Amino acid sequence: MNTRWRRLAWLGAWLLVAAVGAGWLGFARLAQLQAAFETDARIVHRLLSQQMVQNDAVMATLVLLQPSPDGSAAAAQRLPSVYPRILSALTQPEGSSWPAALATSLASAQAASRQLGRPQLARTDLAAGRYWLVQAGDPVSYALLLDLQATVPWFEWPMDAKASPVRVVLVHDGQSLVLQAGSIPARGWRFDFRKTLASPSQPFDVLAERVVAWGELPWLAMLTWVLGSAATLAAARLLWRQREARLRAEQLLRLGQVARLNTLGELAAGMAHELNQPLTALLASTQAAQRLLGDTPPDLETARTAMAQSVQQARRAADVVGRLRRLVERPDLAGHAQAVALPAAVQEALHLLAPELARRGVASEVDVAPDLPLALAEPIALQQIIHNLLTNAMQALEQVPAPQRVVQLGLRAAAGGRVLLSVRDHGPGLSGEARARLFEPFYSSRADGLGLGLPLCESLAEAMGGHLSLGPELADGAEFLLLLPAAQPLP
Repeated sequence: MNTRWRRLAWLGAWLLVAAVGAGWLGFARLAQLQAAFETDARIVHRLLSQQMVQNDAVMATLVLLQPSPDGSAAAAQRLPSVYPRILSALTQPEGSSWPAALATSLASAQAASRQLGRPQLARTDLAAGRYWLVQAGDPVSYALLLDLQATVPWFEWPMDAKASPVRVVLVHDGQSLVLQAGSIPARGWRFDFRKTLASPSQPFDVLAERVVAWGELPWLAMLTWVLGSAATLAAARLLWRQREARLRAEQLLRLGQVARLNTLGELAAGMAHELNQPLTALLASTQAAQRLLGDTPPDLETARTAMAQSVQQARRAADVVGRLRRLVERPDLAGHAQAVALPAAVQEALHLLAPELARRGVASEVDVAPDLPLALAEPIALQQIIHNLLTNAMQALEQVPAPQRVVQLGLRAAAGGRVLLSVRDHGPGLSGEARARLFEPFYSSRADGLGLGLPLCESLAEAMGGHLSLGPELADGAEFLLLLPAAQPLP
């Protein structure tokens, strides 16, 4: 379970890093395109404003040529040859009227121009790209027919009018003239710019719009980021797993060293127990023979010497065995006990055995009761007990189908100010003989077993002031119960 959550955590981290990085690249590209769009739109607005202001200046120049009606009229007639955007120029001397077809609109604009003191629009036809500009004057008024397409200074235009995706439109009184068609996709990110030209006499609105399609995003850079972040996190995960494996190996090595020392102690204690009886019998027999031979007449001195030497060697063997037993006897672990969090100890043991659990296809379930007190235990000895119980459970589960390979660990408070750790497997269970002799040294239900693991665990538990026992018989599997004193009395 822990391995699965770690994998999901790494996957989630990669997805987050990849999404944030790719999103940042995409938004950076959009910001760049928007900045370029706004810059071009402002340049368009400035260029068109300059042209409109120039139209106002032309009108002002014509007025300044008065009071020579003939001179101003002649100048007006020459304007189309000087300014290609001026298609026609009309003059209306005082006392005369505008051409009949234009009289109404030009007269109205003339009146407004006289009142405002500046040129005034008349007969605007943006669909055709043309409009009249009227300037009232004394004694002559003027009207210019202007071509908007010719007004645009294309040689200074900031964009390629044919290839640019930006659409530029002049808008006035519900009419519009497309100066640059652009390309507007149905979907994408829309940028808009709208601003009125700087000439009060020609208040056209410049409307620019740009739609960034999905294909314009930096997909190659985004894909590179996604793959690069995946490679980086994969390398980091590999380094992390190598470090984790190295730490696990070091902990297993330390635990194995302690286990070997404890096993050696258990083995030596068992050997001492087994050898003391024959040595004691040898000593008694030799002493009896010595007394009997002492009553026999010829050449008894040699027999006495030989028996004395046998007695001496037997006592030396007993002393050696006694010294060996005193040397390898385990110290009192209760004096080294400390407050230990049993859930953390269980998780550490599961972490150490994670590769082995995965290899055997064994799942683990840990149930921790709320408000679980700390336990008094010697950490290394506790780790050895849990490690041994989990190893036995894994070996038992090898004999059942994969779906049943689950080891359950329960942690809860027990009566008498103690803490209980239960380890249960769903294996084939134990026979009656195995249950009766399970904690007997050198007894094992496996052909390759030494028979010292559980007796050693029992000795370690008792040395810490605890108790290890086999739980009640179950329908399937076996359960071991480890009772340890609580660090603080339960309320």
